[in-house]
Amino acid sequence: MEAGATILVIDDEEPIRTLLSRLLAQEGYRPSEAADAETAMEMVVRNDLDLILLDVMMPAVDGIDLLRRIRAASDVPVIMLTALGTEADRVIGLRSGADDYVVKPFSSAELTARIDSVLRRARLAEPITEVVFESIAVNTTTREVFVRGLPVELTPKEFDLLAFMVGSPRQVFSRGQILDQVWASSAEWQDPATVTEHIRRLRLKVEEDPERPQLLVTVRGVGYRFEPERESDDVPSVPRRAGARPSGH
Repeated sequence: MEAGATILVIDDEEPIRTLLSRLLAQEGYRPSEAADAETAMEMVVRNDLDLILLDVMMPAVDGIDLLRRIRAASDVPVIMLTALGTEADRVIGLRSGADDYVVKPFSSAELTARIDSVLRRARLAEPITEVVFESIAVNTTTREVFVRGLPVELTPKEFDLLAFMVGSPRQVFSRGQILDQVWASSAEWQDPATVTEHIRRLRLKVEEDPERPQLLVTVRGVGYRFEPERESDDVPSVPRRAGARPSGH
């Protein structure tokens, strides 16, 4: 779960805003609310938001028009919430800049899963990302990896997998989730053993003892997680580019 993310709920109905905000707070997010387009745009411009939940059926300025305004000012991820579930409605929303589309009624579990998925995709898409831990440093801009201060050569897919795991420290991912996020595939189309083999290859390159992995850890019966020793406040092992900023918090 992407706990601590700041999420703006935009809905003209106060009971719905209150319900969603309570749900988000219970799940560890930091919710805020807007009841109309003007308030929403002020919050988009003035606040550092991680994600927006936007109701389609809004008075005065509907959700699609508001989404277009948001996109003109920000690339913050937006999930549309609506009772309109036809394919045409979803296509309009997605083509207007929505990152996902959730049809009412929905369960809290589904909404949380959608939020986490969109936030992960947004984080992986960040153009400048440098993550530095005690023994490993990953730069997704230069696609460089340093282990204990030494450069490590990875294949493109090995790098994508490592960057994905490093981007969510201590979070456990199943092989199916990794296939979805790193390969954009599923067990129906690709053998999950692909993930197992790539984890094995990565361990040979980044682990001090591949037989007893300390970074890429197996969680029996579930999947894998990246287990860092700690984040480093020292001079990073990966050369910084102008404007680069640490990530992985």
